[in-house]
Amino acid sequence: MRQSPLLVALLSFAVGGALCLVAAGFAVSTVEDSSEIGVRRVLDQAEYDWAEVQADGLQVILSGTSPTEAKRFDAISRVGTVVDAARIINRMDVRPTAALEAPQFSAEILRNDSGISIIGLIPAETDRADLIERLRKIAGDVPVTDLLETAAYPVPRGWDDALEYASEALERLPRSKLSVEPGLVRITAISDSAEARERLENQLTRAAPAGLRMSMDIAAPRPVITPFTLRFLIDEDGARFDACSAESEKSRSRIVNAAFKAGLSGDDRCIIGMGVPTPQWARAGELVIAALAELGMGSVTIADADITLVAAQGTNPAIFDRIVGELEADLPDLFALHAVLPDPPGSQPSGPPEFVATLSPEGLVQLRGRLSDETLRHAVDSYARARFGSDGVYTATRLVPDLPQDWPIRVLSGLEALSLLSNGAVIVTPDNLELRGVSTREDASATISGLLSDKLGEAESYDIEVTYRPPPPPVDLPPDPEICEAELVEIQAVNKIQFEPGSATIAAESLDTMNDIADVLKACGEIRLEIQGHTDSQGRESMNQQLSQARAQSVLNELRARRVLTSTYAAVGYGEAQPIADNGTEAGREANRRIEFHLIRPEPIKERQTTLEAVAEQAAAENAASEDTAEPDSADEQGSENEQN
Repeated sequence: MRQSPLLVALLSFAVGGALCLVAAGFAVSTVEDSSEIGVRRVLDQAEYDWAEVQADGLQVILSGTSPTEAKRFDAISRVGTVVDAARIINRMDVRPTAALEAPQFSAEILRNDSGISIIGLIPAETDRADLIERLRKIAGDVPVTDLLETAAYPVPRGWDDALEYASEALERLPRSKLSVEPGLVRITAISDSAEARERLENQLTRAAPAGLRMSMDIAAPRPVITPFTLRFLIDEDGARFDACSAESEKSRSRIVNAAFKAGLSGDDRCIIGMGVPTPQWARAGELVIAALAELGMGSVTIADADITLVAAQGTNPAIFDRIVGELEADLPDLFALHAVLPDPPGSQPSGPPEFVATLSPEGLVQLRGRLSDETLRHAVDSYARARFGSDGVYTATRLVPDLPQDWPIRVLSGLEALSLLSNGAVIVTPDNLELRGVSTREDASATISGLLSDKLGEAESYDIEVTYRPPPPPVDLPPDPEICEAELVEIQAVNKIQFEPGSATIAAESLDTMNDIADVLKACGEIRLEIQGHTDSQGRESMNQQLSQARAQSVLNELRARRVLTSTYAAVGYGEAQPIADNGTEAGREANRRIEFHLIRPEPIKERQTTLEAVAEQAAAENAASEDTAEPDSADEQGSENEQN
């Protein structure tokens, strides 16, 4: 059957169209594949594995999240080297920029007699007006200087507690500086006395909220006076103090008022310090000053609990005996009175010459009796102060002529023998030397006999009566800090401190362990100690660090509750940073969850070599360096001279 030409043409056209479509499809696929492969290759070379490529016809679609805007732009530029920029469809995102880190909030509060000043950076959410108003109430009539800055960031954890506690502490501390940080308050202050310092430390420790770290440095600036001394004189020039000490303003006023009644008209300075031997110090001072005023002239000295009253020459013996008797009866029991009435001028001492030195159990020495001249008196006083201590020697000797030629040797030998005793007395006469007392040395008698035989000669007469008394046992001292540290380790080796799971609360079964630890630390006294908290590696690192810090602080608070002085302690959390066992096992994780007590030891200081050889070597090196520096200068000068010539 014959077909029409038209039908043949239509069939041919349809077949050709279909073939073109197929060819076009293959061409498009080839272009897409080659474009995608080329783009992927260039992105892989740049290590941009975050970028995704999809070819859709002639279009190349880029997607994904770029770490930065710069890398997104760089990716587009690199793709533009493979395909035409008009074919690129950019659908890439940029990772959001992290928020700026919050600043370190802190405040410094200074209070003194001039007012209160506060400076620092605080969160904008903190009620600044309320804080300043509270400081004004504390300051009273003096001004408050506000130098604070604010920043619009979230209030950090522990900031409000620290600021509230600092405000409460400031009310108790009129001279202080407080440094406030989130969860931390540092206190530096001055108190009126050691008792006030202890009271403030206890009050501030009890007022600290749980979880707040704190440090205190409260000073009591009053000096320690030893010996506690009062010396008052009345002579031709009037009444005056040579020395005056008091333990309080009230005591000082009582002593000075008694001195004014006795005729004081000049300097009334009296040092307020620590070291008073008895609360009756002011009473004793009033009595002895009044007694001296009744005598008319002389001097009175109180050194701790020993009183020496020396009347003026010519004082009526009957009046002297009456006043001394009344004074001895009125003085507080602790005080010992030694009264001296010098011989009238021109009188000759009766009886054989005698020198007496007494040594009290407290180490105080009194020198009385007769010496030949001022040179010997000075020598005896200096020798006694060198042997027994300059602050414990009282000299009340008299100068008389016609003493034996060997008197200086006998007196000084007697003092040397007395220095070998704990307490006793030596009496020196022209014919004999008598020594009696107590010694803690079993061979004291033999040693003293050898000494006197060597100094005086074997033909001289001396009597020795020394009683041996075993030395007292040493006063209980706190154990060495290293021993304390080892005992704390032993306690936890038996029963370690446990906490409630995921909490800073100490478990009930560990309270007895805390009692044992508190007993050890009370016996150890003030030692610098770091309470360390540690965790296992389960959970996030930041959470573990916070948990370890809270647990260490809980232990510190428990010690405070048991009346342990913790002003030299610090609570520090180390999180999971210092494991002592494998965190891959349950036993290892249990071992890593722990509290440790470590002494805070000072950093060693490297010593510099200062021997003569080292100094000589250094000097030689410096000279060599100077010569090396000088030679080029000389060469330059010679070259300059040649050029001029």
